[in-house]
Amino acid sequence: MNITRKKTKALYIGSVKVGGNAPVSVQSMTKTDTADTAATIGHIRQLSDAGCQIIRVAVADKTAAYSLGEIKKQIDIPLIADIHFDYRLALIALEQGVDGLRINPGNIGAADRVGSIAALAKERKIPIRVGINAGSLEKDIRAKYNRPTAEALVESALRNIRLLEKFGFCDIKVSLKASDVTTTIDAYRLISQQTDYPLHVGITEAGTKFSGAIKSAVGIGILLYEGIGDTIRVSLTSHPLDEVIAAYNILRSLGLYKGGVQVISCPTCGRCRIDVINLAQAVELSLSHIKTPLKIAVMGCAVNGPGEAKEADLGIAGGRGEALLFRQGEIIAKVPEDKLLDTLIREAEKLSKYKE
Repeated sequence: MNITRKKTKALYIGSVKVGGNAPVSVQSMTKTDTADTAATIGHIRQLSDAGCQIIRVAVADKTAAYSLGEIKKQIDIPLIADIHFDYRLALIALEQGVDGLRINPGNIGAADRVGSIAALAKERKIPIRVGINAGSLEKDIRAKYNRPTAEALVESALRNIRLLEKFGFCDIKVSLKASDVTTTIDAYRLISQQTDYPLHVGITEAGTKFSGAIKSAVGIGILLYEGIGDTIRVSLTSHPLDEVIAAYNILRSLGLYKGGVQVISCPTCGRCRIDVINLAQAVELSLSHIKTPLKIAVMGCAVNGPGEAKEADLGIAGGRGEALLFRQGEIIAKVPEDKLLDTLIREAEKLSKYKE
């Protein structure tokens, strides 16, 4: 698969390059109270270990804003402060050393307040994401279009981009999110034709772990396939680890990410005599820390099992209460079902170290 990505303006969020020729980066957002510094740091470290490259935190009040400096000191990925309504929180966040801001200039208030944010962000060389959301469009734009159409989202984005540009601020990233997949796709297509600023792509309020991941995969996947998108977030009503895992699976399915463990598993049928469903899920979760590219096949019977297992770096083809274990195309053992998970984990970690 050969995807030609649109080359956008490059910027840096901390050490992570976004836009230009940089790979698509994966973001998530904490679900802790940001004022609870210890819980938020722990959450971020967990996500960082799973591969999250940029983290965003909600800043709802001054206590949360003043917590950002300590959080920043104790994490190793760039920190973005998510600000709404109170421009003073954005100023505090910048003073606390965050790597990026996400604001919707339309709900910050008067233009001079946006100007004060832009001035300090420019001084500190901190990018700002203009984050447009279908649920919080300006009243006049919503009245003009009657509902949050793609055109409405784009008009809001361009208005807010121009406002920042008016203050001499151009270190901008843009998002235009709706919970409706087709509206989101249309909005990103339109804005991509009208600006070269890097785009953060996602489906907002996508839903629960299962349905939300499907909506996100469709919406984000179509846009990425068309070359649109520089960073992504999968927004789920679930633990943010699920967001990171889903994001990497979307990228991997399009050939935009080569690292980590890819699990090939059969859907199972009446021929299956081992618990492939739970085994495949446990393998994927247990090996999520591995960054080396590995393909692992978890197959339930002799129809497609041996063929898939031979093609993978590591694989099993199930029998009755046991399975043949393949490593790089060769059968190396016959393993009882109750030993399969431990065996696959052990062998995967060996292969990972060998390939490093």
